[in-house]
Amino acid sequence: MLVAVIGGNLQGVEATYLAKKAGWEVLVIDQKPVVPAKGLCDRFKQLDVTAEKNLSSAFKGVDLVIPALENDAALACLNQWTQNTCTPFAFDLEAYSMTSSKRKSDPLFSRIDVPTPLPWPKCGFPVVAKPSVGSGSQGVKVYHDSESFHAHVNESDDNWVLQQYVHGPSYSIEVIGYPGHYTPLQVTDLEMDADYDCKRVLAPTDLFQNLISDFEQISISLANELQLKGLMDIEIILHDHKLKVLEIDARLPSQTPTAAYWSTGLNMVQMLGNLFLSQGEINLESMQSPKSVIYEHIQKMPNLLEVAGEHIMSGVDPLYIQQNFFGADEAITNFAPNRDEWVATLIVVEENRKAVWEKRNTVIADIQQHFNIEIYRDASPMGGNTLQKNLLGNLS
Repeated sequence: MLVAVIGGNLQGVEATYLAKKAGWEVLVIDQKPVVPAKGLCDRFKQLDVTAEKNLSSAFKGVDLVIPALENDAALACLNQWTQNTCTPFAFDLEAYSMTSSKRKSDPLFSRIDVPTPLPWPKCGFPVVAKPSVGSGSQGVKVYHDSESFHAHVNESDDNWVLQQYVHGPSYSIEVIGYPGHYTPLQVTDLEMDADYDCKRVLAPTDLFQNLISDFEQISISLANELQLKGLMDIEIILHDHKLKVLEIDARLPSQTPTAAYWSTGLNMVQMLGNLFLSQGEINLESMQSPKSVIYEHIQKMPNLLEVAGEHIMSGVDPLYIQQNFFGADEAITNFAPNRDEWVATLIVVEENRKAVWEKRNTVIADIQQHFNIEIYRDASPMGGNTLQKNLLGNLS
């Protein structure tokens, strides 16, 4: 089966990686000549889908189209072409339109009584300012006092969403299906860097079972309200022992599907494709007893090894899969022996959380020792830093 993944950056890497794990042939299309997913696919085509007059020529032989970008014009163009040609399009444009705008999704939360952080000005400080459109951490700012807040924020600007800054552990879940038939998938733990960008995903979650059940019900309620057909990601934070929904995205997310794949064996891209190809029930029969997984991003620079958010993987030259990468089960990386600077997404798997952390620490130590790197950084929000400097091979 030939799958066209439209967009070769972060979402495109996720879609291509998992489509290949499903055994599918993958064509990646992007308007840029060099993108990260180019090294993972079978075929690559440089193309601006909004400018191309004859998409049928570009998509010849394609059985399924998976968008992996957040460009409204491109999505509208793809939606129209797939409808005209009866080509399966693994996307729900209406649900995406609702969830891609925080100003549109906030009333949705209120309508079905989903718990969220208090909006400004009902909340006090600290306050978080988020761009209304877009996903991830880009542009997110936290203000701790009135002076800094009013110096940088125009409260009447509709391009921003202002709400209570809540702190606590973050979690994610995907829900997949169609109206009346929704299946919540594995809950994963998220860890952020200093700029609130996700640097690490852990599976399975350490969330208590009663809270997992609550999270699953929230995901189903949101899917029902949206009448979702496809896949949606929901991110929450546990604040004062209560779940608070931070963000929803009715699209294929990055990071968490690959972590869940290594933990459970369930391939969300394959499930998504099968949903649009056969419109059948979601099959969980292949789900295995969850293994412990650490999925994280690192960048190697002269005398520095740093764990950082997913932004370090964005826009890099083509990535490739390397197995047994300094002891990691697998890495998605642009590493080459002659490069002084490179990035990698490390995937480490073991039977339990303690064992996977021990194995992961050995991987980091081996990389440091191999390249004689003294400084290691693993920053967290609010100025936290897991470890600034260590002796080689002596991680704590």
